[in-house]
Amino acid sequence: MYTHTCIIVYIPPPPSSRTSQKSMAVGSEVSSEVVNYNGQITSFVVLSCMVAATGGIIFGYDIGISGGVTSMEPFLKKFFPEVYNKMKEDTKISNYCKFDSQLLTSFTSSLYVAGLVATFFASPVTRAFGRRPSILIGGAAFLAGAALGGAAYNIYMLIIGRVLLGVGVGFANQSVPLYLSEMAPSHYRGAFNICFQLCVGIGVLAANLLNYGTEKIKGGWGWRISLAMAAVPASILTLGTLFLPETPNSLIQHDNNPDKAKRMLQKIRGTNNIQAEFNDLATANEASKHIKHPFKNILKRKYRPQLVMAVLIPFFQQVTGINVISFYAPVLFRTIGFGESASLMSAIVTGLVGLCMTFLSLLIVDKLGRRTIFTIGGVQMFVSQMLIGAIMAAKLGDHGGLSKGYGYLVLVLICCYVAGFGLSWGPLGWLIPSEIFPLEIRSAGQSVTVAVGFLFTFVVAQMFLMMLCHLKSGTFLFFGGWVFVMTVFVYWFLPETKNVPIETMDRIWKQHWYWKRYVNEEDTEISSGHNRI
Repeated sequence: MYTHTCIIVYIPPPPSSRTSQKSMAVGSEVSSEVVNYNGQITSFVVLSCMVAATGGIIFGYDIGISGGVTSMEPFLKKFFPEVYNKMKEDTKISNYCKFDSQLLTSFTSSLYVAGLVATFFASPVTRAFGRRPSILIGGAAFLAGAALGGAAYNIYMLIIGRVLLGVGVGFANQSVPLYLSEMAPSHYRGAFNICFQLCVGIGVLAANLLNYGTEKIKGGWGWRISLAMAAVPASILTLGTLFLPETPNSLIQHDNNPDKAKRMLQKIRGTNNIQAEFNDLATANEASKHIKHPFKNILKRKYRPQLVMAVLIPFFQQVTGINVISFYAPVLFRTIGFGESASLMSAIVTGLVGLCMTFLSLLIVDKLGRRTIFTIGGVQMFVSQMLIGAIMAAKLGDHGGLSKGYGYLVLVLICCYVAGFGLSWGPLGWLIPSEIFPLEIRSAGQSVTVAVGFLFTFVVAQMFLMMLCHLKSGTFLFFGGWVFVMTVFVYWFLPETKNVPIETMDRIWKQHWYWKRYVNEEDTEISSGHNRI
């Protein structure tokens, strides 16, 4: 078994004379002709993508903030007294079961139910009006949710605020990765798109730092600051979006004058010589005009490879167990015996590690390729989770805590695990689905991806504390088993997409050892139909 990459220097021929390179490696990297579009990284596209990527900050901030406030005693005492009493007064309850409350997990996971529903409303908005309006709606809804959460005086206000945050995240997660992939030059698309996950990491780290500070505020109202400060990144996103340009891909879909899309393409590429890229964009747009019901068309056989990836990649991303660490890191560290402040500080450490590794992924993704990084990260995560599970099984009983040495060893292993995720499944879980769909079903495909992600985020968030109570250390072995499965799946079934222009991505499926039976069979049927006519 071996891999190879074949790069053909592109000399623009007539569209009918383009050739493709067949892959010889079964289940390995599939190479496609690489079209050398003209253009460069311009300050205009960098600034536009930086503003759009702040949509990741609101997502990351919420992930980090919800885990932190649910470990703060004043917050628990006010909204979840049952959990507070179990933690403080019931000395007989197992370490693993102190935080097992369906109401507490409902607070965390209600956002993801709202996000799941919202993303299906976001898809027609994104398709009909463009990427920019969807981002704007996302920022405004998140802003309203932050205000309500910070002012909450009962559980109902708290959860309604979470629902509004979910609407914001649903719209932002549906539109921002598409925006980044469409604006980026094809040879740097991976790096630009990973800015979204990098901003998620920045949001998580900022939330953890804020939680560490607000937890020390006397009077027990620090959690209000933590929840209300979500308005800061939401305001940046909302105001910044007012000045964002629309992507050329969206302009050509929504405007009868193709010159607008062409001028925008020239502006973001920094050159007037963009005819090859514009031709592919125009061809994709013509195909998209015949698709009236993208959610119905996405079920067609020729889109089977993309649909499978749109479902399995976000599913796998959630069953890595990362949101267990992100949501409940302070809770988890308290389970193994850390104090309240130490738990929040440990969450800061893991957040910083994840952020640094995501930045590393941004630097190398367009050089090493997606599949290589998936494999490296998968092995690292699998080994780390197996060791965490084994240590907790051997050393952490139902009462008491880990010794100081073993507690720090678990912290180091969790950092190794977060590093693997930050390198691979974190950023690539957003990158791959945003770049593999053809224009005609792209917004629908991204909605499927986001909805599946939210669905299983909700399931995992809702079940984790119960799993921790019943499976105990076996929880980590459960997620580690899924990491093994997904690493094998990616190795065999995901073709390499680095350097492949987004509007010519269909070629990689036609060359793949497995998926070509779906895509090429459809082409053969169409060709036969034309011949009969």
